[in-house]
Amino acid sequence: MSDPEAPISGAEADSLQEPQEEESSPAEGSTEDPEMDFLRSLFARMQGLGSGPVEQVLDELSLEGMARYMQSGDCKNIICMVGAGISTSAGIPDFRSPGTGLYSNLQKYDLPCPEAIFEIGYFKQHPEPFFTLARELYPGQFKPTVCHYFMCMLKEKGLLRRCYTQNIDTLERVAGLQEEDLIEAHGTFHTSHCLNFLCREEYGLPWMKEKIFSEEIPKCEKCNTLVKPDIVFFGESLPSRFSSMLSDFPRCDLLIIMGTSLSVQPFASLIRKVPRKTPRLLINREKSGETDSQMSFMGTEGMDFDSEKAYRDVVFLGSCDDGCLALAEKLGWKDELVAMVTREHAAIDAAEGGGASASAANQSSGDGEKGPVPEQKDKPAEQTGAREREKEE
Repeated sequence: MSDPEAPISGAEADSLQEPQEEESSPAEGSTEDPEMDFLRSLFARMQGLGSGPVEQVLDELSLEGMARYMQSGDCKNIICMVGAGISTSAGIPDFRSPGTGLYSNLQKYDLPCPEAIFEIGYFKQHPEPFFTLARELYPGQFKPTVCHYFMCMLKEKGLLRRCYTQNIDTLERVAGLQEEDLIEAHGTFHTSHCLNFLCREEYGLPWMKEKIFSEEIPKCEKCNTLVKPDIVFFGESLPSRFSSMLSDFPRCDLLIIMGTSLSVQPFASLIRKVPRKTPRLLINREKSGETDSQMSFMGTEGMDFDSEKAYRDVVFLGSCDDGCLALAEKLGWKDELVAMVTREHAAIDAAEGGGASASAANQSSGDGEKGPVPEQKDKPAEQTGAREREKEE
């Protein structure tokens, strides 16, 4: 579980240990083991040997530079890493925002601490608070956001290799991404299992939804043991699929990170698994994942937006929806993206009998009166790095 990337959009997983990664095949056309490459690079940096100059792929450290690279023909495998920030405009709270975050509003559940609602030990003894909360935030009550549909557009254009999500709200699936497109790092509400390790009977989303909305604690129909959605609680391991698909990263041509604080391991460590020349774009309300002294000593490369050595990282400071719209506009895709959101939201409304969740549609747009896609009123701050600022000066 994670933080702004924890259940009901992902939950913080400070207590999770990084899983042992399965052996992965090297990048196509390479005879090297990417993990061995990393160890060699780490050793060289710790010895002060350096690793030589790195090719700069972007012609400019800006959103425009990212768009030109995406259209160059050299960008064919995009990985998206997403957290709770991509779902807040749908009406789903993140976890740690003061006043509005989920952890700030759990007093009514009389918990020993806010995180207890997602601790496996506490859940087994006291499941009622979790299922009460789940009823309020259950998947199916919210519409995907502009950001979700932007990832679907990447897939339609043959550019999306995978989406790694910390969220459990299933909105990636609702938007149109399939199981093979997704790594749900903190699990999902899509399936549930009996907690009896001798049984482990599986149940689907409709079964769990019926139990939750009837205010009935879900119990296994075979052995009467508690049934839990397949989301990762504190004290549980990440899904095996998380480790088994890490061979995606050596093949990545562009890493797009959206709506995450990059503070929860092992998810946050994924940003260093792409090749050193691979551009990385952060779309978030604040900078995250930047290199600190400990990371520098260990030879791991955090995000670098401002230093004179910056060569591949760009940040768009603003909402994830605004960032995706801004990038889509520079790619010439904005009208297509707006049309997709409008069409898909209308289809969801029709399937629900029309207008059942119109307010969710407006929340997803970030504007309750102007339809499903917001127009940008004030251009959000876009950090282009030290070199770009020098040009402007």
